[in-house]
Amino acid sequence: IKSYEYRMKVKDLSNKDIKYYSQTYIIPSQIIRGLLAFRWAQTMRLAVEEINQSPELLPNYTLGYKIFDSCAYPLTGQRAALAVLNGLSEAESPMCSSSYPLLAVIGESGSAQSIVVSRLLQPFRIPMISYFSSCACLTDRRKYPTFFRVIPNDDYQVKAIAQLLVHFNWTWVGLVRGDHEYGRFAVQGLLRELQGTKVCVAYQEMIPLLYNQQRALEIISLAKVVVVFSAEGEMTPFLRDYMAQNITGIQWVASEAWVTASVFTGSEYYPYLGGTIGFGIRTGHISRLSNYLQTINPQKYPNNPLVQELWEALYGCSPSLSSASQLPLCLGQDPRVAYNAYKAVYAIAHSLHNLLHCQPGSGPFENNSCAQSNSISPWQLQHYLQEVKFTIAGEEVNFDLKGDSIPYYDVINWQRGTSQNIEFINVGLFDGTKPAGDELLIEEDRIMWAGHQSEVPVSVCSGSCPPGSRKAVRRGKPVCCFDCVPCDSDSIECTFCPENFWSSEDRTSCIPKKVEFLAYDSLGIALTVISAVGACLTIAVFAVFFHHRNTAIVRVNNSELSFFILFALTLCFLCSLVFIGEPTVWSCMLRHTAFSITFSLCISCILGKTMVVLAAFTATRPGNNIMKWLGPKQQRAIIFSCTLVQVVICAAWLIDAPPYPSRNTKYERSKIILECSVGSSLAFWCVLGYIGLQAGLCFVLAFLARKLPGNFNEAKFITFSMLIFCTVWLAFIPAYISSPGNYADAVESFAILGSSFGLLFCLFAPKCYIILLKPEKNTKQHLMGKEKKEHVIG
Repeated sequence: IKSYEYRMKVKDLSNKDIKYYSQTYIIPSQIIRGLLAFRWAQTMRLAVEEINQSPELLPNYTLGYKIFDSCAYPLTGQRAALAVLNGLSEAESPMCSSSYPLLAVIGESGSAQSIVVSRLLQPFRIPMISYFSSCACLTDRRKYPTFFRVIPNDDYQVKAIAQLLVHFNWTWVGLVRGDHEYGRFAVQGLLRELQGTKVCVAYQEMIPLLYNQQRALEIISLAKVVVVFSAEGEMTPFLRDYMAQNITGIQWVASEAWVTASVFTGSEYYPYLGGTIGFGIRTGHISRLSNYLQTINPQKYPNNPLVQELWEALYGCSPSLSSASQLPLCLGQDPRVAYNAYKAVYAIAHSLHNLLHCQPGSGPFENNSCAQSNSISPWQLQHYLQEVKFTIAGEEVNFDLKGDSIPYYDVINWQRGTSQNIEFINVGLFDGTKPAGDELLIEEDRIMWAGHQSEVPVSVCSGSCPPGSRKAVRRGKPVCCFDCVPCDSDSIECTFCPENFWSSEDRTSCIPKKVEFLAYDSLGIALTVISAVGACLTIAVFAVFFHHRNTAIVRVNNSELSFFILFALTLCFLCSLVFIGEPTVWSCMLRHTAFSITFSLCISCILGKTMVVLAAFTATRPGNNIMKWLGPKQQRAIIFSCTLVQVVICAAWLIDAPPYPSRNTKYERSKIILECSVGSSLAFWCVLGYIGLQAGLCFVLAFLARKLPGNFNEAKFITFSMLIFCTVWLAFIPAYISSPGNYADAVESFAILGSSFGLLFCLFAPKCYIILLKPEKNTKQHLMGKEKKEHVIG
């Protein structure tokens, strides 16, 4: 293919004398794609002409360039780069001696060629912008410090392909790559992305650089889905051999290097390549490209068959409506790679523009200096390239610290056109700037799959095992390949039902588990009724005591403490209701804390009453003034202090590890038991232990005062009440530990109600009996055992 050379002068209009400013070189690649390289070169020429005609961008300066062809071969690219670096002879060179001969390179298209050229340019710190080299290896700034590109690197492409495979649940795929760095690094990146997913690789094969038909035919697909990282030049003979073998039904996943290759658009390719899906470079619109290409047409160059072939065979369009070709008119749409070359030229132009408009004293170089307009070094231009940011055709262009551009891909699907040829249809977008997991957007209803099918193809090594069976991995095969064997007593890797389901008796289906908690069913209603009855009885006793508050039995037994005890007992009866219903965060925290504080208040009052009774009889001894230390204020202080200790324990419990609702799925496989986990077992047993300590102390004091004189010795009733209380809670502990979920809640509710009824009846039933049925005994003399003695004396 002929090498085209273009040399342009740079005129400084402000000084009215000619100065040769710079030359920018473009090195197209791929000899088999020489016609496309010719098109990219024309697009670059268009971009340079637009910039040179622009009054806003680089005014008073004209860009110059020279074009070389590397023929898609690294050695040829190396020779071209060396020719550039050696410079032109003094007779041929129109450049001033003070001007650097080369400021930037646009190219290469192939990653292998870019690696060679970039390494040659590196010692001279000459920046290079590639429009088609996507190998992730080029992001290494230590090896390629002057490399930039306007195409996303393959780290994003392999991430997009991995997401595509996972999205369509293709777990068994083949990988085919070209024999070059692009294919090698792309496959390595894809394997890295697939780690941790359910996708397995059936095989990895390489299309030999020196094509061998026999070797190519050995790459027989065992997978329905095949991912190919290759250039279209390598794919052409490879696919033609497959077509000769009449292999159809393969769902091809194409890399950006060939997903928009117009060489495959012929109708003969559709039975074999129709439905291909892949990620292509984002399309862009170059408004003047159509008219510009028409200036390079077969009419203007009648003896150059390259132009006619370029328009029709590869462009897939005709130069004009008057052409004899049946192909559609070229509109300048969908240039893709050419659009990247267009952006690369503008990136250099904007960087030069920013460099030339540097304000002295605020520059980026030593001592805040700027570059000299008549002596610019490549490294100075590279600094501005790294910082450049501009918008072209509505798209923002800039480079990150590794020289990469913003990662965007179009999702391309190969579908049959109206003329039976293949058309490239956009069916989605990959936006690398979006959060992880949200980058891929696909319109599935617009996709046509291999074999002209509308259903997503299935590509698995082994189908899912039916219920009642398990996977048995095949020895020497990937984990995606397995046999299904029935589940039995010795099975260790059966498919487990989800947490909210359980296996049926025949182990063939998952049945939703029944959710249980202490609800308002028969048991819950019974507890509610008992709780309400207990609270009502307590309130009734309170009313009786309040009505007869001036009688002897109420006054002698410390009416204030009695009212406190009745109030606390009412709360004890009511707090059992909190244990009924579905556990929530608030109900779980309220359950144990409410019952522990109310019971602690109740026992504190009883403890105060016991101390008063014991002190009252002890105070009758001569010289004993103990009652002055147990007045009403001291009694309230005792109740407050004893209850405060429990409040502090509960507060610490709620702050450190509060109770919370939990789902018990282990006790019974067919049920999910909703229960309240205590959070901190230590705190739970602390609150119970403190209540037990109070009850034990109260029992000991009451037991010591049980034989004190009097017809109504309250110490006896306190002793009985504490005995019942302790018995109930001692029986509660083993029952609570051995009961799950709703039964544990029921046991605790019964313990609360039982102990509350025990306290109510033992402490207040005898008093209510005298008040209501034996009012003649409701006298101080009778209660103190002096009634008979006074009668005899009288």
